[in-house]
Amino acid sequence: MNSTKFPYNWDLKDSKTTKDKGKVFSCFSCGGGSTMGYKLAEFDVIGCNEIDPKMMAVYKINHRPKYSYLEDIRTFKLRKDLPKALYNLDILDGSPPCSSFSMAGNREKDWGKEKKFKEGQVKQRLDTLFFDFIDLAKELQPKIVVAENVKGILLGKAASYKINYVNAIYKAFDKAGYYCQHYLLDASKMGVPQKRERVFFICLRKDLAKPFLKKIGFFKITHNLKLEFNEPEITFSEIDEGILGKRKEINSEYALKVLQNVTSSGVCQNFKKSLGGKLGGISFVQQVKNKRVALTVNANSRIAYLDGKHEISKNEICKVGSFPLDYNFLKQQPRFIIGMSVPPVMLANIAEQIYLQLLSKLK
Repeated sequence: MNSTKFPYNWDLKDSKTTKDKGKVFSCFSCGGGSTMGYKLAEFDVIGCNEIDPKMMAVYKINHRPKYSYLEDIRTFKLRKDLPKALYNLDILDGSPPCSSFSMAGNREKDWGKEKKFKEGQVKQRLDTLFFDFIDLAKELQPKIVVAENVKGILLGKAASYKINYVNAIYKAFDKAGYYCQHYLLDASKMGVPQKRERVFFICLRKDLAKPFLKKIGFFKITHNLKLEFNEPEITFSEIDEGILGKRKEINSEYALKVLQNVTSSGVCQNFKKSLGGKLGGISFVQQVKNKRVALTVNANSRIAYLDGKHEISKNEICKVGSFPLDYNFLKQQPRFIIGMSVPPVMLANIAEQIYLQLLSKLK
């Protein structure tokens, strides 16, 4: 087990926290990955907003939120009947759906289009939900806003002069009353047994920011939060349950063909092209390597064990995602929820630094 303050191998039932670091509300809460991170860092997560009823059911059974809103954020942000507890929060957290920016998705082909993120949901423009979240921040005026997204938001046309979503996000936060700074972080350097790069926009309300401001160049002013992590990498050999692992045999002909072409890195490149079409609902296939860190868990992925014939076990994928082993996924695939979520240990490290460097000095 890793020696960090927030171990990846843990149980929800054993996590007793003080809840004294501040109040948090989670948007796009999914199964509660970020919520668990705040809880591990001793924050009190008082509620959530989520559009998917199945994800909300998973969230409720594991976290029992005081306030829960099963609702499209586009209507949620317009509410005038929210309780006072949701205003002036310590942290407003959110992970807007990232498929529009993911390098594994359709990216700019989907920009400007309404589509269903998942069956049963209403149609939304996924590339604008980030700005709906900022509108909510402007209304609720939390001390700090934390917004997470994929690395792809920094790349390609998303970062071009014509579109440049990051600049647009900075401008929107500025108009909402916040100094913004973004960080590209890798979970594998934060005590998580998974290479998972994610971008975090961390924003401090302007009326609180004076003691923390710094200049970047001639024009840009932002806060001085430092997020630097360098934990030793945790390879799959530390997670491998061996013969104890309850492994499901991979029965997808396509997946098995892909696994025959896995490179030394553990992933098959350009598998759709090599197979002449889509992969039967599987968007990513990787094979864990015993002396290497597992690659990013994708919600629709298959992660093969060392033998290339079985998927890794439920407990192993929980450890890879730093999810508690006793998490109740209801009838959802663990890999789906874990692939959709911020690793709890990753967020716990960030939340702890936000408290130590910012929030604790505001009190």
